[in-house]
Amino acid sequence: MHHVIIGAGPAGVIAAETLHRLQGDSKVTVVGDEPEPPYSRMAIPYLLNDKIQEPGTYLRKDADHYAEQNTEVVRDRVTSIDTKDRVISLAGGGSLNYGKLLIATGSHPVSPPIPGIDSAGVHACWTLDDARAIMNLAKPGANVVLMGAGFIGCIILEALASRGVNLTVVEMENRMVPRMLDETAGTLLKQWCESKGVSVHTSTRVTGIEAAGGGLSVSLDKGNTLDAALVIAATGVAPNTQFLDGSGIEVDHGILVDSHLQTNVAHVYAAGDVAQGRDFSTGEFSVQAIQPTAADHGRIAATNMAGDNVLEHPGSVNMNVLDTLGLVSSSFGMWMGVDGGDSATLTDRDNFRYLNLRFDGDVLVGASSLGLTQHVGVIRGLIQSRTALGKWRDKLREDPTRLMEAYLANTQTIGANA
Repeated sequence: MHHVIIGAGPAGVIAAETLHRLQGDSKVTVVGDEPEPPYSRMAIPYLLNDKIQEPGTYLRKDADHYAEQNTEVVRDRVTSIDTKDRVISLAGGGSLNYGKLLIATGSHPVSPPIPGIDSAGVHACWTLDDARAIMNLAKPGANVVLMGAGFIGCIILEALASRGVNLTVVEMENRMVPRMLDETAGTLLKQWCESKGVSVHTSTRVTGIEAAGGGLSVSLDKGNTLDAALVIAATGVAPNTQFLDGSGIEVDHGILVDSHLQTNVAHVYAAGDVAQGRDFSTGEFSVQAIQPTAADHGRIAATNMAGDNVLEHPGSVNMNVLDTLGLVSSSFGMWMGVDGGDSATLTDRDNFRYLNLRFDGDVLVGASSLGLTQHVGVIRGLIQSRTALGKWRDKLREDPTRLMEAYLANTQTIGANA
């Protein structure tokens, strides 16, 4: 059997290793469209802040790793898939036949329709090539404008600040990380960043970028302009599905898959940021562009490729943990709550501490926090186990920090009368 994996990120690499472990006599080919060895995009911020060198971003550090796994890494771009004859076509002119196929192509940055967005000095922060350009321009004291204060934007923010640049963040929503934190927490995070010397403009849009004085001039919808040596666009991503036209593989926002991560076409699977997989909390299928989901998808899809759909994917718990200039924020599950649900909140603005728990009846279904890290594992465990908290729901409403007690009382039947 020849297994072909399109995509050399975490989902693809873990899938290749799983296939080798389960079906060692099969050949595996991983196709990646970048010149470097398979690497982690999540490691790029560590490269920007000089904690690692480029080889530190590689998913596997041993140069012989893939050969020893009977895996060939092909550096080329897939242009089309013929699912009838099981052939993929490559931009370099070649083609590959497959027995089973995994599509793990991830996503790509989406550029907003802003005049000048393609100007020299404007970069995404998505590839190692982007990182090289950013490091060349983000010198100490340089004016840098970061468009977007979402999850990816805040990771980049941390790395840029460590380089000693004069950083300005522009976010069109009314708070930072709006898809992870509510208004109270997102506003506190903004205040924290400002206390660390970062200028943050929320409810603000960039309306134009143009060359000026050897650098860039960034126009805002408030009427003012910002001078910049570098502009970084972190304004969202979209799944890489453009090469699937004519393949017969169904695509919604991402590639539609079933509980086995198989597409509507036999012998074709999808995993990671490109797959529209099951959400644990809602039971619906959606794209969850986080690395833990990519890893789970890669392992499960490969197991099913090797063993005729023996595993079901139970759904990913939406989980984000972010360190922004030393302040840790997190969100889990249905952090925004459910219709008719209840909540418990702790707010300590002076110390940048915030905790919000969301309940459906007496079951914890979501949470978000700022400045509190000790209960991260407990929160995830309670959500994923769908533990009925009983009277502990009311105790948590009085004091949300008693999560560990609630967990122990309801999972180990101790402390129930505390």
